[in-house]
Amino acid sequence: MTIQEYNTQGDQATTPAITTDNSTIRIYVACLAAYNNGVLHGAWIDAQQDADALQWAIWDMLKTSPIEGAEEWAIHDYEGFEGAPISEYTGMEEIAALAAFIGEHGALGGELIGHFCGNLNEARTAIEDSYAGEYTSLSDFAQEMTEERGDIPEHLAFYIDYDAMARDMEINDVFTVETGFEEIHVFWAR
Repeated sequence: MTIQEYNTQGDQATTPAITTDNSTIRIYVACLAAYNNGVLHGAWIDAQQDADALQWAIWDMLKTSPIEGAEEWAIHDYEGFEGAPISEYTGMEEIAALAAFIGEHGALGGELIGHFCGNLNEARTAIEDSYAGEYTSLSDFAQEMTEERGDIPEHLAFYIDYDAMARDMEINDVFTVETGFEEIHVFWAR
């Protein structure tokens, strides 16, 4: 549906979320006709909606533009995407999918998407099939993995270099995503 079709059909039965709450995953969509004429006009839109609701919210913003007949828009800002890359012309289907994934997995979801350079399918696969857990460091993960495999004689325990083991694991076996101070999420590399 184009903006002209929307304008002739009137308001949608359910109003899409244009938000002022800065605690949500949201995008700021600007009217390019206004922008090109030196006027800032846009709206913060809650991104945790389906793509159709996002598009309706954009059309609502364009409908109130100070430039008559405005149709073009761009994403000029975003919040709550936790490291996931967003461009000014990212499609609404992708915005909705990213927001849903981040809404479900929080900072880990956003950082994981960033780790995979925006590839949501790879991030989903990693979190579903390869997640090993949260640790304060990769050395702690190496220590736990070693201790789970069997008894370590007490007289040898002091000689184990878990930092070196962690470095070796990171070369081929695992990758990590940081979501905070001493908050490392470990994933098996496949």
